[in-house]
Amino acid sequence: MMAINRYRLKHQAEQGFRGARLTLALLSQTDKLLGVILLGNNLVNTGAATLSTLIAIRLFGQGEIILFAATSLLTFFILVFSEVTPKVIGASYPERIAYPASFVLTPLLRLAYPLVWFVNLFVQGLLKLLRIKPRQDEGGNMLGLEELRTVVLESAKLLPREHRRILLNILGLESITVDDVMTPRNQIETIDLADEPEKISRQIATSHHTRLLVYEDSLDRITGILHVRRILHAMASDEFTHEAVREILQEPYFVPAGTPLFKQLRQFQENQKRLALVVDEYGELQGLVTMEDLLEEMVGEFTTQAPAQTGWLRQMEDGSWLVEGSALVRHVNRKLGLDFPLDGPKTLNGLLLEYLEDIPEAGVSVKIGNIPIEIVQTQDRAVKVARIGALAAPAAGDAGPYP
Repeated sequence: MMAINRYRLKHQAEQGFRGARLTLALLSQTDKLLGVILLGNNLVNTGAATLSTLIAIRLFGQGEIILFAATSLLTFFILVFSEVTPKVIGASYPERIAYPASFVLTPLLRLAYPLVWFVNLFVQGLLKLLRIKPRQDEGGNMLGLEELRTVVLESAKLLPREHRRILLNILGLESITVDDVMTPRNQIETIDLADEPEKISRQIATSHHTRLLVYEDSLDRITGILHVRRILHAMASDEFTHEAVREILQEPYFVPAGTPLFKQLRQFQENQKRLALVVDEYGELQGLVTMEDLLEEMVGEFTTQAPAQTGWLRQMEDGSWLVEGSALVRHVNRKLGLDFPLDGPKTLNGLLLEYLEDIPEAGVSVKIGNIPIEIVQTQDRAVKVARIGALAAPAAGDAGPYP
C-alpha cells in the first residue's frame, strides 16, 4: 500500500479500475488504514506468541531454556514468513498485492471501525502531546519543477528521446529569458525610412523575413513593424512611397529584458502578437524575439530559416567547427553538445571577451573548461569567427536541453 506509485494509482482510478479506487480511498485515510492493518498484525503476532508458549510448556515442560528456544524459533518464523518476505514481495509488486488486498481491507475497516476509532483517540492525543500535526492534504506528493525534471529524466525507458527532450525544454522555460534567444540588435534586418523608396523596395524584395523593423534615421526612433505581404501590391505599382509604408505599419510591441520565456509566451497569447522588441532599463533596443524563437526552445529548430541564419556553424575536415562570434552560447551548446556557462554573456564573442578580459587578435587560442577555442577572425573590436576544437558531431536530438 505504501510503496505503490501514487500517480499511476490516481490514473488507474480515473480509468475505472475498482481495485485502484478502493486503494486510493484507503490511502486517503492513512491513520485508519494503518490502524486496521496493525490491529490484525499485532493480534496475530501476540496470539502466535501465546500459543507457541502454551504448546512448548505442554510438550516439553516449563523451563527457561524451553521458553527461550520457543521464543527464538517463533521470532525467526515471524520475521521470515510474516514480516520480511511478505513486505519485500509487496514492495516489489505493490499493485499486484494492494489492489486485491483493498477488497479485503475495505470491509475489515468497516467492521473494525469502532475499535480503530478508539485506538486512534489515544494516537491523536499522543501526537498532540508531542506537538505533531499530521498532514491532511496531499502536499507531500506534489512535485516541483526540479522533481518533475528528475521524473522525466528517470523515464528514459518509457518516453521516446525526442518527447523527453521537449518536456525538459518546457520545464526549463522559467529559467530562460528573452535575452537568451533574441536576435541581437546588430543582426536585426531593418528598413530606414530615410532611404530612397527604390532602395527600400529592393530591400523588401530580397528579404527572407515576413516582418521587418522600420525606423527613421536611428534605431532609437522605431516607427513600426512592416508586414511584407501588405506592401507587395504597392510595390507592383507606382504607389510605393514612404507614406504608403507608414500607413500599413503595425505598432511595435516592446518587452523588458530579462522576461522569462514562459511569461513571454503567455503575453504573446494574450496580446495576439508574434514579434516583440526587447529593450533595457533605459528603453534602448537590445534585440528582437519572435514566437518562433520560443517554439524552437521547446521543440527544436525549424528548417525554414533564412540563409544568413544557417551558416553560423560549419564543420571542417579535421573535425573542428567554425562558429560565428555572434552565435548564441545556448545554440552552440545545443548543436555541439557542450556545456559553456550560460549565466554570463549570451554570445560566443561575449564569452571569449569575458574570459580573456581583452579584445583578442586573430590567432589567439584559449581553453574554456576543456574545450580549445582559436580566434580566427576579428572585426570592429569583436570576434567575428572562432574555431572550436575537434569534437564528435552529436546525432540529431542527442544534445540535451541547456536551460
